[in-house]
Parts: sequence; structure tokens; C-alpha cells
Amino acid sequence: MASTIKVDNVQNQPGTNIVNKCGTTVTLGASGDTVSLASGASQTGFGRTGTVDWQTGDIKTATFTAVSGKGYFCNTTGGAFEVDLPAGTAGDIVSVQDYNNTFDSNKLTIDPNGSEKINGGVAGGTVSLNTEGEGLTLVYVDSTVGWRSVQDNEFSDAATNFIVATGGTIVTCGDYKTHIFTGPGSFCVTAGGAPGGSNSVEYLVVAGAGAGGAGSGGGGGGAGGFRENYPSPATGGTPVTVQSYPITVGAGGSACTSGPYSPAADNTGSNSIFSSTTSAGGGGGGQEGPASALRVGANGGSGGGGAYSCGGNPGGTGNTPPVSPPQGSNGGSGGGSYGGGGGGGHSAVGANESSGSGGAGGAGTPIATAFIGPTSGCYGTPGPSAGRWFAGGGGGGGQQPGPTFGPGGTGGGGRGGYYPGPTGGTAGTVNTGGGGGGGGGSSNAASGGSGIVMIRYKFQ
Repeated sequence: MASTIKVDNVQNQPGTNIVNKCGTTVTLGASGDTVSLASGASQTGFGRTGTVDWQTGDIKTATFTAVSGKGYFCNTTGGAFEVDLPAGTAGDIVSVQDYNNTFDSNKLTIDPNGSEKINGGVAGGTVSLNTEGEGLTLVYVDSTVGWRSVQDNEFSDAATNFIVATGGTIVTCGDYKTHIFTGPGSFCVTAGGAPGGSNSVEYLVVAGAGAGGAGSGGGGGGAGGFRENYPSPATGGTPVTVQSYPITVGAGGSACTSGPYSPAADNTGSNSIFSSTTSAGGGGGGQEGPASALRVGANGGSGGGGAYSCGGNPGGTGNTPPVSPPQGSNGGSGGGSYGGGGGGGHSAVGANESSGSGGAGGAGTPIATAFIGPTSGCYGTPGPSAGRWFAGGGGGGGQQPGPTFGPGGTGGGGRGGYYPGPTGGTAGTVNTGGGGGGGGGSSNAASGGSGIVMIRYKFQ
């Protein structure tokens, strides 16, 4: 039989009660001492300290029911899911945390039990966590407020090593993210990274293209200026800091569809801008008109093609203003047989008119698949006609003998119009910086394609 020791009080050396049979207060140890429980022992009555036990060996990847007193790392890489909260009792506590910074791609939904509330909201209403790296701690208060968020944090630790940013449409490819802007916006850097991870970005900046020239044998529109710094190492591209970078995406030039024709400069595309990099709008195609100045292709990122006239008309000068490497090429010349020159493309000059046939638009340039992600779920699909090529020149318009239109350059360039028909030119493809096709005979010219801005960086 085990021995039993019974005493009324236990005192320390000065004579102060440590365990008091009759008192309501029991003091174990002196101030500053530690009271330890043996391994495997349980405790009651001590209360929680406002923390949770993190379940590091049980990473959640699908919908589950949380238990009070526990914290969960949630991995939404495979898709969005939800956390079902337990029935709340005052003092219950639950925490969740983005496991690997994927809540911005696939959200985590917090669903209360039955008609319970979160932060005093609608009974049974859910809360979505959709910020990269976000974590949330909830404590159940009462039926009026329900679960109260006492801590809501966003990812910051890895941002000391890698760039973190928002803005545009974001495509993830391996360890890289690409922000795609098809219109004006802002590239907002919330963490500038470090040399050990990434602290600079790669970019593709394509301006709006020029429109084709109107009238008989109008010149093709020049492609929008094309500038990039890909490929470059994660720490050797364009440095960025924590700030908002305004993004300008240039519009394509508007075609003049009937006389009296406007000056050629009026159908030139608009610039695209990221940080200190500006790509110039493509030059408009030369137009049929009484003034010789109208017939010359306009200068720009790539030059517009020259229009028809008896003496012929030169194309515009590309890479205007000049940068290195060049942002575009010259436009082709119009001739005396009702044919317009092709607009310049980024990689090739526009072709000259030949025996009444419009010149072909100059070829553009492809961007690497890695820059904008794999085929599935990303921008465009492989191939020269499917959106990965940019800045092709517009084809020149033509007339008899036919068919006489100039084809558009690879990279979004529209073909020229032709006569007899009459059939108008086709517009440059939206968000490629492809030039518009020139008019043929009495048919109409076409507008230039708008530009695009893409920004890529290593995020992990």
C-alpha cells in the first residue's frame, strides 16, 4: 500500500505558505521560478496564453475542420479550399497561415459553424484570405461578435530577399512572375528584394503602332517601338525599389478613312512607358493627297510606309528617337503604280512597292516562352500568329494588276487594302504593336494595334 503524507500547510524557508489547505490562493514557487510538468503530464485550470499549437507536421491542402487551440499552415498551390471553424465557445482560438505564398493565386476561405459570425458580420458569412503570405488568428468572443480577428498579417519575411509586387495580370512560370499590362496601370513594388534573391526586373515595352495611310496605294503603318532587356539575371536587370511605377500602354494610330486627308503624323501610334524606358509610337503610313508631305511615311518606333505617287515616296525612319539596341526599322517606299510601301517592323524594314503591289510589312520579334509563362493558362499560345510575336509592320495598299495588297509583318501587322474590290486594309492586332494596313484604290486604311508592357522578376 502506498504511503500518504498529509499536512495543513507547506511553507518555504522564510515561513511563507506555498501550499495552503484553507486558503483560496495557492502559490507554487517564488517569483521568477519555473513550474514544470513531467513529460506526458496534463494540466487544467491554467488557461490559454493567447497562442496556438502550430501543426507543422500536418500541412493542409484541402478543406478541413479546425480545432480550437491549433494553428494550421494551408497550402493552396493545388487550388482554393476552405477552413471550417469549430462551434465557438468563449476563448476558443484558431490560426491559419499561407504556407508558401499562394493565397493571391488560390484563396483560402474561412467558414464559421452554422450561423455563427466572424467580426460581427452576417450570420454564417465567410471571409476570404487572398493576399500573398497572409495569416489570420481568430478568437471566439460571444454570439454578438462571434469569431474576432485579433491578428491579420501579410507576408514580409521573404520579401527581404525577393521582389514582391502587384499590378496587371500576373502569370507565374517556375520561380518567376510576369505582370502583363494591356492598358494603363501601376506596377506597385511592396518589397525591393536583395542581391541574394532578386532586386531587379526584366521588361518588354511595345508602343502603339501607326495606322495605314488612306487612299490609293496607302503606306502600311509602322510597328510600335519594341524594347526589352530579356534575358538578364535576377540581380542584373533594371533595379526597382519600393514604390508605384506608372505604366503607359500606347494606343494604335487612328486611320483616316476618307478625304481630305490629315497630315501623316496624325495617324502615328502612341508611346508606351515603364520606369525610364519609353518605346516610341509607330509612324503612320503615307496617304494619297494633294500635299507631298502627306505621302511620306512618318517617323517613329518603326517608320510608316510611303504612299503611291508618280515619283514615289520614301518610308519613314524607324528607331526615332534613336536608342540602342534599335527599337524598330524603316518603312518601305511607295511607287508610281498605285502601290504603297510596307511599314517597318522591329526586326526588318518594310518592303518597297513593286509594280502596283503593296510592299510587305517588316517582321516583328518573338518573345521567349519563359518570359510570359507556359502555354496552359498563360498569355497567348506558341507560334508566330498566336500572340508571342510583337511589332510587325502593316502591309502597303495596292491596285491593278492584282491581287496587289502587301501582307502584314509577323507580329500583328495588318495586310494592306487592294483594288479592284475595293477591300480595305486590316487593323494591326490589339496589344502587339502591329501596324495597320494601308488603303488600296478608293478603299479605307486600317488602325494600328495597341501596345503592351510586361515586367518579369524572380519571386522565390
